[in-house]
Amino acid sequence: MSEKENKTSGNFIKAIIDEDLKSGKFDRVHTRFPPEPNGYLHIGHAKSICLNFGLAEEYNGKCNLRFDDTNPLKEAQEYIDAIIEDVRWLGFDWEDRLFFASDYFEKMYEYAVRLIKTGKAYVDDLSAEQIKEYRGTLTKPGTESPFRNRSVEENLDLFERMRKGEFADGEKVLRAKIDMKSGNLNMRDPVMYRIIHASHPRTGDKWCIYPMYDWAHGLEDSIEGITHSICTLEFEDHRPLYDWFLDQLGIFHPRQIEFARLNLNYTVLSKRKLLKLVEEGHVSGWDDPRMPTIAGLRRRGYTPEAIRDFSDRIGVAKSNSVVDIALLDHCLREDLNKRALRRMVVLRPLKVVIENYPEDREEELEAENNPEDPSMGSRKLPFSKVIYVERDDFREEAPRKWFRLAPGKEVRLKHAYYITCREAVKNEQGEIVELRCTYDPASKGGWTKDGRKVKGTLHWVSAAHAVPVEVRLYDHLFLKENPEEVEEGQDFTANINPDSLIVLNNALAEPDLKNAKPGDRFQFLRQGYFCADLKDHSSEHPVFNRTVTLRDSWAKIEKKLQS
Repeated sequence: MSEKENKTSGNFIKAIIDEDLKSGKFDRVHTRFPPEPNGYLHIGHAKSICLNFGLAEEYNGKCNLRFDDTNPLKEAQEYIDAIIEDVRWLGFDWEDRLFFASDYFEKMYEYAVRLIKTGKAYVDDLSAEQIKEYRGTLTKPGTESPFRNRSVEENLDLFERMRKGEFADGEKVLRAKIDMKSGNLNMRDPVMYRIIHASHPRTGDKWCIYPMYDWAHGLEDSIEGITHSICTLEFEDHRPLYDWFLDQLGIFHPRQIEFARLNLNYTVLSKRKLLKLVEEGHVSGWDDPRMPTIAGLRRRGYTPEAIRDFSDRIGVAKSNSVVDIALLDHCLREDLNKRALRRMVVLRPLKVVIENYPEDREEELEAENNPEDPSMGSRKLPFSKVIYVERDDFREEAPRKWFRLAPGKEVRLKHAYYITCREAVKNEQGEIVELRCTYDPASKGGWTKDGRKVKGTLHWVSAAHAVPVEVRLYDHLFLKENPEEVEEGQDFTANINPDSLIVLNNALAEPDLKNAKPGDRFQFLRQGYFCADLKDHSSEHPVFNRTVTLRDSWAKIEKKLQS
């Protein structure tokens, strides 16, 4: 069994598709990814993208990219452009199959007229509040609208006048005539069209009536010849309505299949809540690296390969659950470990003067670019009398098992020499501003001829060659695993992590990083994985985002689960 087959062997959707192909219900597989252009895509959408395009690829079928652009009040070209970029960045190709619900508005209108003529749809004058009241509850049957039994002729006339713009928003709707006593509330005469006098991103002012999603998406699937319409679990109760519309019209009937949407801890994946974060300024925008949007993940330094791997690993389930975000980070580390160049950056610099190193001497030391892949070659590191190390790597009074710098302690400088701390120099305020050290000339490359070893290895940069950089340390946007867990009167924003972004303006990097291009990814030794910011980075002002730390909590979690 191949790795790909093993990862998807438990996919219940595949079992349904296999049965459909075996029984002859369908002789092909054609899926679609149908985003609404009312926000940016997030990691949950990435799961759906990978599923729909992945199934099409596995069965040598097709997958369409189709925008459900049925609500001009919330949609924008910005979102359309961002979604196209996101799907393409993830590595998927819809070829010539880019579609919009608005492509079918005329056909949908004709289908609605057909239902009116067969007595299956009517124009209703009830307000939205009244429709909700008349609908009933799970324990109380609905009440029929007083306008439910209008004649076919009157309904046709009113519906045409709705289209012509003779009525105000909310004045009338078109409803399906099904069953106001149905145990499924979605079948209690659902609204098919509402009046919205607003300009549409693609059709302009041509239309002032717009189809509801439940009416539109089954028709879109049918028109495009979709065989398997894969939706998230909340649409399970809408499936009878999906089927009813197609059956009443007698048109091609795809199969709707529902699966559990992705839920991640420390994260919100509601577009409405993500929009609130943007509009209220809790983040800098939809592509803020703390956002779970694909644009945000891309800017933070995530790779499409890691996201696709994550989607494979979590699989497809029929019941909702919460996935630990540590698994996403684990997939990312595995991918970046193979591809990221190693570089040294000191985030909080502390000056070190090597007293016995010649004053006028500079040398170049050899350093590998990635120990996981020798083919990535090596680079030259400049070394001189004055270097910088991490301030956190020194303790004036070292605790037990402290393997970094302290008075009298010897450590190894990565790729360089052994040094021993002789003295800590303080300013008038008693703050340590400089370390005085000595080095062992015989330990070049970080090893000694006498076999002497030390447990501590530090990263560093040469003071004369260091490049000033801005480093942005990103962490979870929320403090709690469940951001919705709040006190009465609060909302999820009360759990925002005040330290989700820490900006370090005085970091120093090895000189090679001045050549980094936006989007380039690196492992900063002992610090984590970072990437050059896609928007703010330049050679004059280098900006690096922390993608993920080096510590892999998922590996520990997985070990406990297996024990």
